Amino acid sequence: MEQAAMRIDIDEVAFAQWSHEEADLLERGKQALRKEKKELERERRKLEREKRDFSAVKNCEDDRIEKEKQLFEMKWKILEEELKKLADEKKQVERQRNFYKHLADHQVQEEKSAAVVRGELFFAGVEDKQALKKRYKDLLKIYHPDNRSGDVGTVQEINREYDRLQARYQ
Repeated sequence: MEQAAMRIDIDEVAFAQWSHEEADLLERGKQALRKEKKELERERRKLEREKRDFSAVKNCEDDRIEKEKQLFEMKWKILEEELKKLADEKKQVERQRNFYKHLADHQVQEEKSAAVVRGELFFAGVEDKQALKKRYKDLLKIYHPDNRSGDVGTVQEINREYDRLQARYQ
C-alpha cells in the first residue's frame, strides 16, 4: 500500500505541477490578451481621433467649397449685370452714332445747297480795285477747299465774280 500511496502522492504532485503549469499558461494567456486588448483599445482611440480630424478637415473643406460657390455666383451675377450695361451702352452709342451721322449728312446736304451762293453777295460793297483784291484774298482764306469750311463750288463762284468785277474796274 505504501506503493499505492506513493503512487497517489506522485500522481497528486504531478497533477499539482501540471495544474500549476496550466494555471501559469492561462495567466500568461490572460496577460497577453489584456496586453492585446490595450493595444487594440489604443488603436481604436487613434482611429477615432483620426476620424474626428478627418471629419473636421472635410467639414472645413466643404465650407470652403460652399463659400467659393457663393463667391462665384456673386461674381457671375456681377458679370451678367455689367454685360447687360455694356450691351445697353453699345445700343445707346449706336443710336448716337446714327443720329450724328444723319445730322452730318443733313448738314452736308444743306452746305451743298447753300454752297453755291451768287458771287455778287461776296463782293457787295466793294468800290475799287484794291478793295476787290483784298476781299478776294480774304474770301479765299475762308472758302478754299483745303480749309475745314472750304468748298470747291463756292470758290469757283468767287473766282467767276472776281474775274467779272476785275474786268469792270480796268
